[in-house]
This record gives sequence, C-alpha cells and structure tokens, in this order.
Amino acid sequence: TSVGGGGTTSMELQKMNGHIRDDGFDGVDAMTEHEEFLPQKDGVKKEVHFTDFEGKTSFGMSVFNLSNAIMGSGILGLAFGMANTGVVLFVVLLCCIAVMSAYSIHLLLKSAGVVGIRAYEQLGNRAFGQPGKMLAACVITIHNIGAMSTYLYIVKSELPLVIQAFLGKQVITGSWFLNGNYLIIIVSALVIFPLALMRHLGYLGYTSGFSLTCMMFFLLSVIYKKFNIPCPLPGHNTTAPNSTSHVNVTCEAQPFTVNSETAYTIPILAFAFVCHPEVLPIYTELRNATKRRMQCVANVSILAMFVMYLLTAIFGYLTFYTAVEAELLHTYSKVDSLDILILCVRLAVLVAVTLTVPVVLFPIRKALLQIFFPDKPFHWVRHITIALSLIISVDLLVICVPSIKDIFGVIGATSAPSLIFILPAIFYIRIVPEEQESLKSRPKIQAMCFAALGFIFMILSLSFIIIGWVTGKSRSGGGH
Repeated sequence: TSVGGGGTTSMELQKMNGHIRDDGFDGVDAMTEHEEFLPQKDGVKKEVHFTDFEGKTSFGMSVFNLSNAIMGSGILGLAFGMANTGVVLFVVLLCCIAVMSAYSIHLLLKSAGVVGIRAYEQLGNRAFGQPGKMLAACVITIHNIGAMSTYLYIVKSELPLVIQAFLGKQVITGSWFLNGNYLIIIVSALVIFPLALMRHLGYLGYTSGFSLTCMMFFLLSVIYKKFNIPCPLPGHNTTAPNSTSHVNVTCEAQPFTVNSETAYTIPILAFAFVCHPEVLPIYTELRNATKRRMQCVANVSILAMFVMYLLTAIFGYLTFYTAVEAELLHTYSKVDSLDILILCVRLAVLVAVTLTVPVVLFPIRKALLQIFFPDKPFHWVRHITIALSLIISVDLLVICVPSIKDIFGVIGATSAPSLIFILPAIFYIRIVPEEQESLKSRPKIQAMCFAALGFIFMILSLSFIIIGWVTGKSRSGGGH
C-alpha cells in the first residue's frame, strides 16, 4: 500500500485476503458497461465476462479509497515546507507535484491496459522480468518502512504531550512516562505488535477511513486556531525556537524564501502525494472499469487532497510563520499545552497513526516473504519473526532520528520519486509495444523526460539534504 502521504486503503484488505489476482486481467477495456451491484440469486445464469474479476466499488467509494491512500503523515510537514519556500513558490511546487502525480497514474493505467495486469510489482515483472519485480517490491517496501517511521515519530512527539495534558502539567518533567522513546516501545509492544500478528487485516482495513476523518478534524482545527493564536507568540518574539541561527520571527507572509531548509520542501510534497502502489488494485475493484473512468477517480482524489494540503499549509503557516516546526501539530504545544481542542486533535491523530502502523506492516511483510521465501507456505514463526524484527528496527530508527523532517526528506527524495516518476515511466517505455508507439513518438519521449526529471530531482534533493547534515545548518525542527 501506499503511504502517500501515507494512508492505506481498504484495498489492502482485499489484497491480503487473496481476492485480487496478480495476473490474467486481459481484456480490461472490453468489460461490459453494466455490472450487477448486488450478488445474483442462485440458479440465475450469470453473464460471462472477459475478466474473472468484476469490480463492485462505486466511483465515489473509489475516490474515497484513493484519497485515503494519498493522505498520510505528510500533511503534518506541509506548513514547515511553506515556511521555507514562501507562499507563492510553495503553491507552484504543490501544483507541479499534483499534476505530475496525475500524469504518472496515466502512465501506470496505460501500461496496465496493454498487458492487463493489476499490481505494481507484476508490471515490473512484465517490463524487466524478475529484477523488475524485485526492484518494485524493494522500493515499495522502503517507502512503507518510511511511512511506518513517520507514524511512530508522531507517537513519539505527541503522546508525551497528551499524557502531560491529562496530568494537568504545564511543563514536561523528566518522568519516564513523559519520555517519547519509552512510550513508543510501550505502544509497539502493547498495541502494534499484537495487531501485526493477525493473519488477515480484517477490520483494520477500515481504519483508513478513520484516518481521513481525523485529518479533516485536524484541518478544521488548524483553520479555527489561526484566528485565536496571536503572533508573535508570547515569549517567542525574539528567536525561532530550537534555532541555532537567530532568526527573528516575522509576522508577515513571505512570497518567496530560500534557506538551508528549502531542500526539504519538494521531498515533503512528493512524500505527501504517493499513492501509486494502490492505484492498480483500486482500478481492479472499480465498477465499469475503464482507463478514463479510473483516471477521473485519480484526478478527483488528487484535486481533493491538493485543496486539503493547500489549506493546511496556508493556515498552519499563517498561524506561526517562521516559528512553525517540521511537525505542525507539535508546534501548538508552545501556545497552551492544556488546550482542549488541540488535545482532542492529538488524540484522534494518535489513534489513527497507531492503527495505521500494522496496516502498513502487512504489505511490507508480504513483500519480504515474496523476496526471500517465494514458494514457502504460511508459517507462524516466519510471520511473527518478520513482524517483530520490523517493529524493533523501526523503533530504533525513530529513537535515533532527531527530527521527522529527516524521515520525510530521505523517503521523499528516494522512494517517492521512484514510485511517482521513475518506475511508471520506465515501465511504460518497456511495456507499450514499439509497433503501437515507437521510441521516437511523443508519449514515449515525454515518459523519458519524466523519468529523467525523477532522477534529477532525486540526486539534487539527496545532495542538498546530505550537505545540510554535513554542514550542520539544518535547525532541528521540533526535535527533542
């Protein structure tokens, strides 16, 4: 599944329970226009379709599923992105990434239409054989591990604030139960690990709907809070918090800004729009599935998330200006750590991300099993060992990483451009036959430029982020 910014759809649920076949979806475009919504009664002869799988999901529900796949923890980093690029530049970049995301889905659908395959890894297999399948599986796995890390990072930074509010303390004391590192180990052991042991996702597949609702609640609170938080914050008017360089917090919006943190913005945006591994399974489930109809689903979902992202970034930025942290929700603790509304938002987001971790863990485990134990039957020892080692390694990663923007940055500069730009373009070039479109045809040349753009973006972003680490210029945004 995607992280896409990280959410996971109920599609994963059907994939896990084995309802989606990875192969044999020829004749997609020849599907009949009219399909039954209700299962037919026994004894009634059913029409024979070209495919052995018939989509049941309505247009609206598919848009909801894909929006869930796009929406994830990335939304929390957007205001920080805007603070480091300026309003105008940020809006331009957000538009570009959204349009490119839609074009990349067009390439995926076209490739899938040619060979009738409905899984990202299988497209890789069809384009480059086993290495292509491995490449796709590895990139998706790295991306999902990154998503899992951002979710646990949110637990690490928000749970202490929730406990502190319940205890009614204004300042965080040195108690162990207010230490985020101990808390993620406890949450992992008591909640995430038991859920990760299930063989099928079951009801967990529906938490994605809950996450989307939480993020809507978060957005509304950000908009509401903009109008009753003063700027500059009392006691914060001299320098930006956690800042090594003394930046005065200005209370006016900057149209353009460039600083040492600007390099993180595009990776944060790319991370926030990844939903590509989910596109093909959602296409499989769509009623009256045609490429045009699925492209409409994608465009509507991307537009909806674009609006939501833009509002969150603008209102988050206009509340704190340059004092905004890499994780927006954490910034509100500077205002009033006992605020009831923000406490409710924190609780909702915490429940959502905690329940999403096992959902993201399932496809990682599935990919690892496919890579290392391709033809072995299910075994509890393997099932448990993979879950345990994944949770332990992600916990260690989150404990060691100083700021969430480092995770957003690295994943947004490696696996996100691979999933959005590079893989869809190279699959398309390889899969669409020469006689249909020669290498010199416009669509193929566009796809080549798109892949090249992905490589350039990846190399530049990584270089800037690493230079930032080496020179130590990056201020630790919201790091404890």
